[in-house]
Amino acid sequence: MFRLCLMGNGRWLYLLGIVAVNSLLFQSILVTVGNAPWFSSLQEYHEPRNDFISFPKISTIKNPLTVYGSNSINYSASTGTVKNVHISIVSEETHHHLKWLNGMKNHTQTSTDAFEVGRDRNDVLSLPEKKVDDKKVNSEFDGVGIKKSNLLPILARKSEYALSTKKILKTKRGISTSYQLIENKNVDLGEAERVHIHFQSPVPINLTRSNSNSSVHSSLKKNDSTDLGNGVSTSILGNRKMRCELPPKSRTLIQEMNRILVRRRAKSRAMKPRWSSKLDYEIHAAKLEIMHAPVVTHDKELYAPLFRNVSMFKRSYELMERTLKVYIYKDGDKPIFHQPTLKGLYAAEGWFMKLMEGGKHFVVKDPAKAHLFYMPFSSRSLQRSLYVRNSHNRTNLRQYLKDYTEKIASKYPYFDRTGGADHFLVACHDWAPYETRHHMEYCIKALCIADVTQGFKIGRDVSLPETYIQSARNPLRDLGGRPPDQRPILAFYAGSLHGYLRPTLLKHWKDKDPNMKIFGRMPPGVASKMSYIQHMKNSKYCICPKGYEVNSPRVVEAIFYECVPVIISDNFVPPFFEVLNWDAFSVILAEKDIPRLKDILDSIPEDKYLSLQLGVRRVQKHFLWHTKPLKYDIFHMTLHSIWYNRVFQINLRS
Repeated sequence: MFRLCLMGNGRWLYLLGIVAVNSLLFQSILVTVGNAPWFSSLQEYHEPRNDFISFPKISTIKNPLTVYGSNSINYSASTGTVKNVHISIVSEETHHHLKWLNGMKNHTQTSTDAFEVGRDRNDVLSLPEKKVDDKKVNSEFDGVGIKKSNLLPILARKSEYALSTKKILKTKRGISTSYQLIENKNVDLGEAERVHIHFQSPVPINLTRSNSNSSVHSSLKKNDSTDLGNGVSTSILGNRKMRCELPPKSRTLIQEMNRILVRRRAKSRAMKPRWSSKLDYEIHAAKLEIMHAPVVTHDKELYAPLFRNVSMFKRSYELMERTLKVYIYKDGDKPIFHQPTLKGLYAAEGWFMKLMEGGKHFVVKDPAKAHLFYMPFSSRSLQRSLYVRNSHNRTNLRQYLKDYTEKIASKYPYFDRTGGADHFLVACHDWAPYETRHHMEYCIKALCIADVTQGFKIGRDVSLPETYIQSARNPLRDLGGRPPDQRPILAFYAGSLHGYLRPTLLKHWKDKDPNMKIFGRMPPGVASKMSYIQHMKNSKYCICPKGYEVNSPRVVEAIFYECVPVIISDNFVPPFFEVLNWDAFSVILAEKDIPRLKDILDSIPEDKYLSLQLGVRRVQKHFLWHTKPLKYDIFHMTLHSIWYNRVFQINLRS
């Protein structure tokens, strides 16, 4: 009997063992999808908020994190450098932890370009702080998805720190970990500086690294930035600089720009209109007249050496005054639309808007009678109104213009007819090339950032002169300079050390030669401003090096004060490039020529300098803003270049 009992107990123990093993196996399977029963007990730490957003179902991942009783996580990872953004990284095992994150917001718009980092020359963009505000972090992200061994944080909706899944760094095969940041050479890391990784957990987590993570360990040791609270903040500093602080990967010099212009004049790249219009034939007829313009031998208003072809320019300008009609879209709300900014560094776009909307000669009320269509927005006002300071994310700015473009395309038939080829915009802010990318790609863009490496199309787009306006009531204040024989200073520069080029200029020439007045930023104040102006009025050559971007207001300032501009900026297309001959009134040097700057300027013969200085005085009227536009002034020159490029890009449907 005793033996039978022992046999019965053995069988019961055997059956109980099988049940226990199956139960453990079943629960271990649930762990991989984040639904293990014991995880639900963690809900006692925080009460779920009513505004919590549901997460999409996520797939099983290999090698999940091992959670120990000591609340530590053991993982190994390899690291690379990513953009200056915040990334919220959450594993499947910590899926339930997110239910207690406070401040979660349900956004509606997917942001796709957080990697693009811009730089406003008036507003210095600061790097993210090492110390993390948990409430701010919790409000930035609404979910996460992880598929197999790929790390794919879900896109934040209208988030300041949104991230594109196409640009998330992928894990390499053969490394068994769910947390890996691998260097992806297909991602543009030119602006990468820092990444913050937040492991969200309701309890403090200790990080233990394996030997394969020496690069992560060294970065953590260097920064010593770990915030243990509701999560862990780890700062990894990258050694890469922003794009604007590095020399360009490719260089297009003025000689190559001339060749590009000739090629594109010979063959148009604009799409053919979806249907024909009699206005297209009017523009094409104007093209034929311009190409066969009567030769101009003498003109009292135009100085022939300033132009590539003064005869073609004169005929084109006459046809513009006689023929061109522009329709200005009434759509768009202030202050981004229809509210010009007339002072400061970006005033060129505002003055054009003011004079275009206030004029009657070129404007028509019936869009069916228009050759060109103007989209009157201010890129500066767009930045002021929509950009979230220190967010390093401009996607909402581009989305705003995308929505506007789609609105006028659906409301009017004209944009889709040509793909936007007969539409134009005028924008001077540094971010304008980014803001107008894709959805306004085929429009004629009059941009201060005339950079061939940022999509500026020679022969279609217009290089807008960046003009610093000190007084909206009197934009011509302090105009003029001393005669050429009363300019004792050979060369002058003063300004902030923006970008990589200006420090190089000062390194070679600051305090090196009494004839080279090369300074850094001058102290603030009226006296300093007057000293700056007097230096320009007393110098033969005014150095115009690029800053963060290729353009500089010093080009127009030099002309304003009758000083020969020395432009040092590879890839910069000079203003009104399609019609002006810049060799007649400026010196354009390659960036690599800075060490030889004085030798180059000294080698220019006196008669050549006098010719250049005369050219500056004659070209000056083409770079002046007037409260009421005058013939051949900067307003008319800008509008003419837009007209001129459209004339030579016209494609007829046969």
